[in-house]
Amino acid sequence: MTAAAFAARPAIGVDIGGTKIATGVLIGDELHGRHIQPTPETGWEAVLDAVAAQVRALRARYGEAAPVGVGVPGPLAEGRTRVKFAPNIYGFTDVPLVQGLEERLGLRVVLENDAKAAALAEAHLGAARGTASSVYVTVSTGIGAGLVLGGRVWRGHHGIAGELGHVTVMPGGPVSGAGLDGALEAVASGTAIARDASYALNREVSTAEAFALAEAGHPAARRVVTQALRHIGIALADLQKVLDPEVFVLGGGVAKAGDFFFAGIQAAADEYAGPFAPVTLRRAQLGPDAGVIGAALAARLEGL
Repeated sequence: MTAAAFAARPAIGVDIGGTKIATGVLIGDELHGRHIQPTPETGWEAVLDAVAAQVRALRARYGEAAPVGVGVPGPLAEGRTRVKFAPNIYGFTDVPLVQGLEERLGLRVVLENDAKAAALAEAHLGAARGTASSVYVTVSTGIGAGLVLGGRVWRGHHGIAGELGHVTVMPGGPVSGAGLDGALEAVASGTAIARDASYALNREVSTAEAFALAEAGHPAARRVVTQALRHIGIALADLQKVLDPEVFVLGGGVAKAGDFFFAGIQAAADEYAGPFAPVTLRRAQLGPDAGVIGAALAARLEGL
């Protein structure tokens, strides 16, 4: 397939999240037919039923030939056919997602991790467009990442490349959802920032409030937020030395904090990159559409 034919081919993207399912059709560089609905809370089969219904509707409207890609949070298994677990989706443990959707739809389906899908989207159509190598990092409830080399996701030998949130940065520190002490997401995610700010201020504090207080100069909030951003910056500096990507693209809910977020990470990254290579940060451009676009691109790249 030529590059022009690849870019023009319609592809359906599905982004399954803890609270919503987003779908759309990527035609050329543009997303059409966006649709968002609540994620069913009655088990994985109900989720697959909802996804299948939307895919049928989109294929009827935009063409039966459109391939389908699905992005989900959590680790994948068996050649990206099953979801090991998605902690924020009720009943999503050991889910035969590809088989389940293929039986419902009668066509092949490509499954992708949501962070890797967003990485693919930003590399092809977003902030890293035009680069040969990029790392997308999402800082939200947890911390995830995706590596794109030569336009394709780098998965590693065991398929786990990009699990930045589970890199140990503070041995003996808080335990993460994966049971690891001192993992990056346990000390620097939005969840961790809200937890530490609440403890430091002796009241319930959201992540957004923690950043607002930090920017306003509140000593305790500023220290909590600065420490979290420092951990992220150090992790990116380490990745720069190991992988040497052209750019890092930062997205996710916490990144919406803006300049204070980026400046804190950049300062730490610059300090710990040392004399090796600069850490170049860019802001994600595709926002909430990144997961859908990336899932559609994954289907295109699989050549379905």
